[in-house]
Amino acid sequence: MRRILDRYIFREIAWTWLGVTVVLLLILLTNQFARILGDVAKGRLPKEAAMEVIGLSAAQYLTILIPIGLFLAIMMALGRLYKDSEMPAMMACRLGPWGIYRPLMWLLVPLAGTVAWLSIDFGPRALLSVERIGAEARRAADLASIEPGRFIEVGPDNAVVYGERVLGDGSMENVFLQRRVADGVVEVVVARRGEQVDSDDPDVRYLVLHDGRRYEGVPGTSQFRVVEFAEHGIPYRLPSLDPEDPAPRAMSFISLLQSDDPEHVAEMQWRIGVPLATIILAILAVPLSRTQPRAGRYGRIAIGLLVFIIYLNMLSASKAWIEQGSLSTSLGLWWVHGSMLLLAAMILAVQGSLHKRIFR
Repeated sequence: MRRILDRYIFREIAWTWLGVTVVLLLILLTNQFARILGDVAKGRLPKEAAMEVIGLSAAQYLTILIPIGLFLAIMMALGRLYKDSEMPAMMACRLGPWGIYRPLMWLLVPLAGTVAWLSIDFGPRALLSVERIGAEARRAADLASIEPGRFIEVGPDNAVVYGERVLGDGSMENVFLQRRVADGVVEVVVARRGEQVDSDDPDVRYLVLHDGRRYEGVPGTSQFRVVEFAEHGIPYRLPSLDPEDPAPRAMSFISLLQSDDPEHVAEMQWRIGVPLATIILAILAVPLSRTQPRAGRYGRIAIGLLVFIIYLNMLSASKAWIEQGSLSTSLGLWWVHGSMLLLAAMILAVQGSLHKRIFR
């Protein structure tokens, strides 16, 4: 009988988790797909790399979606069992609150392991790959890739370039360029012809414009300097493929462990905390899902979402406090996980006492 109940509870939770996670992932990927299409249209990303970026983004999303999906799945599946009076019948067969965790562990252990791998290892590497793809696309972009009549951004300064016609050799005719050269100062250049020229520095290119006029000044004022030229070269630095100082989110876990920087310590604790939060949320979801058959099905889910939001906000706030130096790194994010685990233990203790009184 116990094995039958275990398999039944496992199937209920597993299929619900799969459905919830897929739906949430599709929602996020739809938004991401729209943004990637915009980057492709602006020339920031090659068409061939679009699907790879979507796949890498999906892996990063799953780091958070797996825990929240499992949390919601447990509450929805067990909530239905309580609503349909199936759970009271199971408890009458000596299935106590702790007995629910046995089939849950069949799903929780592999999912927590997957989240740990995504959070600690693959997620940061996926983020670094996405950034590298974008950098390679911007480095490889040249004037030959510009479509006539389309504005594109060139260089890290986000200079906007427009060409009315693009010739076979990659040069452009009737060129427009706009970029910021200083705080509040804008440079606008119009030229009859333009071409891209490599320099001795592999990280620097020149946009050479011919027969044009250059306007420089502050928008909204009449103080503009106008210069006519026969030839004008505009240098721009290409994005680096291997930045010397990567963002903490893109650093390897080993590098974070070897650093005493508060930002790196906060990122390291966050990565460890994601699989830990997966386990704590699963433990907490079981007692939170308990409801009366006549009670509303979604009331407990609303409470569960509130608990999840509080948990996430406490983690985010603590991470920010560590980065600012307002919170000790030794206390770090661990106090948040400990508080939620203590809350789960208290609720389980109360429900376990009630269960013994009813079914003794």
